[in-house]
Amino acid sequence: MKHRYSKEEVSICAWFRGAAEAGNPYAQFNLALLYKRGKGVERDEEQAFAWMRLAALQGIAFAQNHLGAMYYNGCGTPRDDAEAVFWFRMAAKQGDASAQQNLGLMYRKGRGVPRSDDMALTWFSRAAEQGVASAQTLLGEAYAQGLGTQRNFALALAWFRKAALQGDATAQLNLGLMYRRGHGVLQSDTQAIAWYRQAAAQGHAAAQRHLGIVYAEGRGVTADLERACSWLQRAADQGDADAQFHLAVMLSNGHGLPKDEALAAQWYRRAADAGHVLAQYNLGSLYAYGRGVERDAERALDWYRKAAEQGAANAQFNVGVIYANGHGVPKDEARAVAWYRHAAAQGDASAQNNLGVMYANGQGVPQDDIEAVRWYRKAAEQCHPLAQYNLGGMYNSGRGVEQNPVLSYMWISLAAEAGDETARTNRKLIERRLTREELGSALQMTQRWRDAHRA
Repeated sequence: MKHRYSKEEVSICAWFRGAAEAGNPYAQFNLALLYKRGKGVERDEEQAFAWMRLAALQGIAFAQNHLGAMYYNGCGTPRDDAEAVFWFRMAAKQGDASAQQNLGLMYRKGRGVPRSDDMALTWFSRAAEQGVASAQTLLGEAYAQGLGTQRNFALALAWFRKAALQGDATAQLNLGLMYRRGHGVLQSDTQAIAWYRQAAAQGHAAAQRHLGIVYAEGRGVTADLERACSWLQRAADQGDADAQFHLAVMLSNGHGLPKDEALAAQWYRRAADAGHVLAQYNLGSLYAYGRGVERDAERALDWYRKAAEQGAANAQFNVGVIYANGHGVPKDEARAVAWYRHAAAQGDASAQNNLGVMYANGQGVPQDDIEAVRWYRKAAEQCHPLAQYNLGGMYNSGRGVEQNPVLSYMWISLAAEAGDETARTNRKLIERRLTREELGSALQMTQRWRDAHRA
């Protein structure tokens, strides 16, 4: 489609073309920009690249930086990280601050060069010293996270402040987070919120999300769920997955917005599609129970599995339960054991208990009472009532451990106190078999365990 340009635009383009064809590198650079932006001439990335390269070859630093960016993004030429690094370096050595920052980012990401936080820090520092706000922010992040240097909150704070005062929204957010956490500065929710506001007013999605969470929690401000949802909505509309997740939670619970599980499911899905692990887990639960969506065991498993593969222990446990019971999939006890084991290794008490059950019954693994006791004990020590009951049963029958009615009473008693009716019944049966001395000892052991785990 042909565009209509003003006489002035056409005249400027013609002037730059004449000078560019005569070999003027600055005219070549400007003509490249006109082709890149479609000003006075039809937009043509290949022509933009050709003219930018001519200017770069004549040593114009800002043309070299632009050429590096074109190689990096694949504009007018195939993407080539090594070439991008070459041209960023050429410009950076001439002192071009934007190129110095770009070269630092290449080292940070390991694109076109071996990844090196040390080299990234070096180039960010050079650009930051020239007053480039975005480089100052990157340098502050390096000091805050200890990337290429020892963690230094004071220096991080100083660089964030320099950038924030120049209006850099990311620096303003980071400065707010420093105040919120008391890193390098006296903790202050008031200061944190003030910096969040500045960044949020510029449309910074993460700052809008943090401001929404502040209003939801009522920390540093009067709690206002409607205002919380308003800020979360703004961030969610920009694609912030964390904000989408939090907004879905608010909708699911009817906090600040009318309860709407169908709409919550839509926001969970957006966040889940972006890889948000908690959103994937919650979306799996919606499909599992038919809340806001049609009940669908296969989709529940699919979303649980996505979260499980990212290491979410509760999702790993649920995937294990699905395979153990054959809900929406063929029953597969060996696969159930594998998922229980992943969650159990992370300390998930329910998974540890279920893994104990699988060993006790020889489901998906060779029957092994000793392993069953080991996993029951791990979960029981975390106050898992069913595991406590199961461990008590092993002591009662002498499976995997030496038979011990006193310890059996202790564990089953703890399960009973947590509300397990079967445990209450069995505790009475065991109590009848204990001598007065054994019962006294069992009660003392139960009290000591309770005191030690009161928190």
